Amino acid sequence: MKKILKIYLLPILMLLSVSSCKKSFEDLTKNPNVPLSVPASLLFNGIENNMVDLPDGQDEIWSQYYIYNYNYYGNNTYDFGSGNDYYATLKNVLLMEGQATTSGGATVNPYEALGKFFRAYFFSKMSLERGDIPMTQALQGLSNLTPKYDTQKAVMIQSLAWLESANTDLTQLIANPSVGGTGLGATIGGDIFFGGDLTKWQKIVNAYHLRLLLQLSKKVTSDPDMDIATKFAAIVGNPVTYPLLQSSSDNLQYTFVTPTNFYPQNPDNFGQNGSRQNSSQTYIKLLTTFQDPRVYVTAEPARHYVDDLHQSPTDFASFIGADPGLDLGIMYNNAGLQLYSFINRKHYYSTYTGEPSIQIGFSEQEFNIAEGINRGWATGNAETHYTNGIQASLAYYNIPTTTGAFVAYFYRPGSSDVKVASNYDTYSINFDFTTYYAQPLVKYAGGATGLTQILQQRYLALFRHAGLESYFTYRRTGVPVFTTGPGTDNGQRIALRFKYPSSERTANTTNYNSALASQYGGNDDINGVMWILK
Repeated sequence: MKKILKIYLLPILMLLSVSSCKKSFEDLTKNPNVPLSVPASLLFNGIENNMVDLPDGQDEIWSQYYIYNYNYYGNNTYDFGSGNDYYATLKNVLLMEGQATTSGGATVNPYEALGKFFRAYFFSKMSLERGDIPMTQALQGLSNLTPKYDTQKAVMIQSLAWLESANTDLTQLIANPSVGGTGLGATIGGDIFFGGDLTKWQKIVNAYHLRLLLQLSKKVTSDPDMDIATKFAAIVGNPVTYPLLQSSSDNLQYTFVTPTNFYPQNPDNFGQNGSRQNSSQTYIKLLTTFQDPRVYVTAEPARHYVDDLHQSPTDFASFIGADPGLDLGIMYNNAGLQLYSFINRKHYYSTYTGEPSIQIGFSEQEFNIAEGINRGWATGNAETHYTNGIQASLAYYNIPTTTGAFVAYFYRPGSSDVKVASNYDTYSINFDFTTYYAQPLVKYAGGATGLTQILQQRYLALFRHAGLESYFTYRRTGVPVFTTGPGTDNGQRIALRFKYPSSERTANTTNYNSALASQYGGNDDINGVMWILK
């Protein structure tokens, strides 16, 4: 019996051996426990996370919201590097669209529509940082490792076209979801912002469209072929075709959760950096000049004025920001003497979830509309949108938008735990919006003064939000006034652009040099003036 078994088993083993030899090396190296493709929903989720500009980064320093006072942790210089590189994320946008199609998505489907938005968002942001960038020939992989640079104007024209097309596609999908196809490719999954609600996304697309058009404000006259003002007016004047954010509940915002995703400033790192950063004069001075109650929520009084000079902690004169241009050694010494306001401990350090980080929001949109109307691009009441923006920002901090009171929390000197409520002194702050708004510096004046007011209030509303947007707006308008000095370096100038990645110099040399020659006199100069600023 044993002999018979051996006779029959031998051919079987030989066949198995021959079969295994026919497998390719690629087949043999495949891991059966690792997926060979990523679903569109998972790629979508990753793209969303990559688009977020988190607080507590260098963007806030360059926007002069708060600044470092100790060089070991960072500095306030405008010695720009290469900025953000979103090309890997854009490759995932292509993969996402392909996966949506293979999993049942029609030619027009939710992933395809929002893929256009992501393209516009990432390409325009990189261009705003650097100028001309590879776009048309980018993302081709091994088939083109040396893509040519598209002009900044071409990038902006294409980005605006993508946003227009995304709005059109979303209109179809919202009206008739079956247009998107069947299966997984026809329904958004993994959406951390809106849970797949396309009506919310359409508002975001159009709000970003307005933001990008305003970034082109210097080109309205010099490049009339772009129809910037006409496009702006079309969006503002046609809410059925171009729905916009109706309230802060429509915000695209990143919410922090515990224990998996802590707010960058939290009880665990308070001891390390709680006193290494202080508020900036650029931000604090605007608030105190306007007698703005937001200062009680976002900052704390400088203790020298309260403890030594015996000023009231709720006196606006007790809130002092540091000059961003100040030498860091001097600033550090002054901070040690408690001459500056620190960021509010209760609001930013006492919990692990902090506050939501707004990427594109209602308050900003209202200021953007007010600016466009002020510039004569669209019809409407600029003051209404201006006050909408202010009140939305106040409400974000739980400050009454009519008349009422709120509680200010200031960390008590000598306390050792930011989580403990009893370590804060509390003050009831009465606020009347009508009185606040009646101040000549706050009440909308129209004309050039009104434009400055809009931009100042927009700056205040974007504190800790939207990454470099306040820096971009300053660069475009000069509002608010950014200060410079030894501490900001760069010859006491605010840099105007970021450099190209160093890899471009070695791996895409010809196109890199051509882009520099056509824009910046052949130099990768952070003080070079890009097309959008001319």
